[in-house]
Amino acid sequence: MTALKQYARLETTGIWRASRHTQRRNVVVSLGDATLAIFDMNETALAHWSLAAVRRENPGEIPAVFSPGSDADERLEMDDDTMIAAIEKVREVVELHRPRPGRLRYYLMLGSVAALSALAIFWLPSAMIRHTVKVVPPAARADIGAQLLDSIQRVAGRPCASSAANDILNLLARRLLPDRNVRLVVLSRGVTASEHLPGGQILLNRTLVEDFESAAPLAGYILAEDERARLLDPLERLLLDTGALSAFRLLITGQLPVETLENYAERLLLRPPAAISTADLLERFRLAGISATPYAYALDTLGEATLPLIEADPVRPDAQLPILTDGQWVTLQGICGE
Repeated sequence: MTALKQYARLETTGIWRASRHTQRRNVVVSLGDATLAIFDMNETALAHWSLAAVRRENPGEIPAVFSPGSDADERLEMDDDTMIAAIEKVREVVELHRPRPGRLRYYLMLGSVAALSALAIFWLPSAMIRHTVKVVPPAARADIGAQLLDSIQRVAGRPCASSAANDILNLLARRLLPDRNVRLVVLSRGVTASEHLPGGQILLNRTLVEDFESAAPLAGYILAEDERARLLDPLERLLLDTGALSAFRLLITGQLPVETLENYAERLLLRPPAAISTADLLERFRLAGISATPYAYALDTLGEATLPLIEADPVRPDAQLPILTDGQWVTLQGICGE
């Protein structure tokens, strides 16, 4: 602690006593860098007080009375306004930097509350969702997917189906996704092109079956939709949309409210398809032995928007592996029976 520069080596006179039982005496008071020095009239040092510990015993009164600490008996009286102001200024600086009882505890408590609040707002909901996605069994996922499909059917109508066409859809699923338990569902309306649900269901609009001369474009839509499901778990996508409370209910009861699923189904049908990395999608075509070019032209008849898929096609259209026979494709095209 040092005295303020504008008061360096300030001196004045005052009255000092060593204790309450001793006689008072006239002294010279000098304000130094870190101490208040008290001398008798012969310049003999009587006391040195630490400026950091000096206390005023009668705030606002004149003459001002100071002591060297809370437990000290020494007293110093002064009426020099400049010296009093200097000492008071030093005391203000000291008080400003003095530790406050309980202040650290207050800041620690405030920090803890802020940390817990941030945890509850930002980390806990996502952690709850991730944990729920990990522990929900396949049967519960399939049940949620079936309930969503029921909700979608209220808009899209019942799925197109026939015994022969259903067998071909199962064959197509095994051909394109041999390591996945996927069910392909063809709808007359409701789905713009393709969509996926928890439990391994991929929804396809009937136009993908009826409007093309071969199964190659349809195969591309199936691979692309499965890639979206691979990038973001369908159940996680649902819970991210419906919130952590839905995840908690699912974790505790194993079910989601019907209203929650119905509202999500409505939003799902209006949502544009998620973007996919061109490189990842081309790798899916390569592994399946299918050309990406027919799918690219199905997305954009001019091929301008899908040029990267065409130029980097890993399989030439005339070299792709069989998808369905002509007879199977014709049968599948009649699945909606209209």
